[in-house]
Amino acid sequence: MASEPSMAGLTLLADSAPDLEVISAALQDAVCTVGDVVFEKASRRLTVSVNRFRWEAAAKKGGERVRAGLQFGGVMDVKTKRLRRDAPKAVLSLLAVSFEPGDAPGGVVSLSFAGGGELRADVECIDAVLADMSRPWPTPRRPTHDLSES
Repeated sequence: MASEPSMAGLTLLADSAPDLEVISAALQDAVCTVGDVVFEKASRRLTVSVNRFRWEAAAKKGGERVRAGLQFGGVMDVKTKRLRRDAPKAVLSLLAVSFEPGDAPGGVVSLSFAGGGELRADVECIDAVLADMSRPWPTPRRPTHDLSES
């Protein structure tokens, strides 16, 4: 009897820079569209919905993706560089999430995308959650990186 994939997905909370590094690793090579990035100024919340590559379950060939949500609280402002806000269907590939300390406990959370795009969020403190929201689905494409470009 075949079993169905479990809905129990990954859920990570971050309230420190090392915690955010774990979230960054889980999100490496996640893809989304510009329209999947939502800043709710009144609620001071930034939400990014992504198709996350499941590195923790990656097989030798192919792998799986899952729909996931990344949310930051206490966001005071958001700035972007080289992201086409006028093209909501433009695809973004997330490379890393990082934190630059400012006036403690605040600072800037940066989301770096392939092609030089960047989103910078001024935050009161690190208050982040990453949660899988769907069942995984197979993908024949495993992300690769050309290390010679480093």
